[in-house]
Amino acid sequence: MAQLELKPKSSTSKLLEINVFVLLFAVLAISVILTYVIPAGEYARVDVNGRSVVDAQSFQFTESSPVKPLGLVNSVHTGMEEASGIIFFVLIIGGTFGILTATGAIEALIVTLSKKLQNQEKWLIPIMMFFFAMGGSLMGMAEETIPYIAIMIPLAIALGFDAITGAAIVLVGASVGFTSAVMNPFTIGVAQGLAELPTFSGAAYRIGIFVVMYIASVAFVYRYAMKVKRDRGYGFFGNFEGKNATEMFSGDAVLTTRHKVILSFFALNFCVLAYGVIKYGWYITEIAGLFLLLGIIIGIAGKLPANTVVDSFIKGAAGVLAGALVIGVARAIVVVLNDGHILDTILYYAAALINEIPPALTAFGMLVLQTIISFIVPSGSGMAALTMPIMTPLADLVGVTRQTAVLAYQFGDGISNIFVPTSGYFMAGLAIAGIPWVRWMKWILPLLAIHYAIATAAVIIAQLIGYGPF
Repeated sequence: MAQLELKPKSSTSKLLEINVFVLLFAVLAISVILTYVIPAGEYARVDVNGRSVVDAQSFQFTESSPVKPLGLVNSVHTGMEEASGIIFFVLIIGGTFGILTATGAIEALIVTLSKKLQNQEKWLIPIMMFFFAMGGSLMGMAEETIPYIAIMIPLAIALGFDAITGAAIVLVGASVGFTSAVMNPFTIGVAQGLAELPTFSGAAYRIGIFVVMYIASVAFVYRYAMKVKRDRGYGFFGNFEGKNATEMFSGDAVLTTRHKVILSFFALNFCVLAYGVIKYGWYITEIAGLFLLLGIIIGIAGKLPANTVVDSFIKGAAGVLAGALVIGVARAIVVVLNDGHILDTILYYAAALINEIPPALTAFGMLVLQTIISFIVPSGSGMAALTMPIMTPLADLVGVTRQTAVLAYQFGDGISNIFVPTSGYFMAGLAIAGIPWVRWMKWILPLLAIHYAIATAAVIIAQLIGYGPF
């Protein structure tokens, strides 16, 4: 693979690179200030079929109890402690993916599929986008997609397409899966846990969403790619401008029998996971244990030395450490709002505001709110930790099912991954391709409109049909 020299970033892009922890600490500080401004209040909670539900008629204002300045820093540790189960869940799964990466099975599969499709350009887009969509939907592929952009762009150019096509196959494909999140442990797993929903429940509806979004996205990318193939001047080539496309693609990874065995174990893991969740009601502890066992098995199958397995696990966990810590810091915000007794007051006023919206559009209002928050918190699991403790009782108050509230979160988080400049892996992908953010936005804007139209229809239908189980 030819080495890519990334273009220096402009001062404008530097202004957009505000660290997510800086943003969260700013929100945390504002939350402390709000405990001095917003009147304290609380709802009574009642137990309904084993889950805590807000009694909509029980709100009352209480004595003010603002959070002291020291409470700001203390809340971070408390937030980490309260979210520890989810944090370690994310770290264990990240570690397992680290072992899988170390075996070389994923890289070999990508390169092998790409080479087989070199003379079948019409199939490149739907097949490779399906692969990345499945990766996003089942294993939360996001940052992991970055290396494959450097593989797909040269291949796309070699087949007569351009850099935007190659980048879109990876970025848009993974976004489709991340948005539908059929069994994504980092988003739907975390959000449903916080909403006290059965893990991965409601999957049939999300599979339908996956199919619709996948077809719409493939059609959009394919239509553009064919225009470039007919007229090269229509395309954009970024860092690959003027290079010999055939020479650029030189991936030499080979899909061996051992790789096939490893990938078979990986596929079997999801079958066992689905059975356990449906049959025995497995939750994050059991799922984390299953992934840890998978890591050990694929390490043995890949004939990795024990030290390499451990090192790869640590490396994989380190890769998701920032996202895991975001969960704890986001939880600290909820801790402050609870300690200041203003969370229920915010829910009270939010419910009054949303009740002014026609009932059929209530869930859409949640989608809009989640989309706005995604600009500030680009981490899927972190955003779930921040918003679901608020959105869950709010859903109960305004008559929206919790499953629909989770769906609104999925869309708000997933679609934004391929256009918000605070999304680190997305901006890194554009840098590899040499595609300016403004150029990408001009290209993808119609597709974003399609995705949000699908999302709007999906949450409205979900609300109308009482998408559940509750």
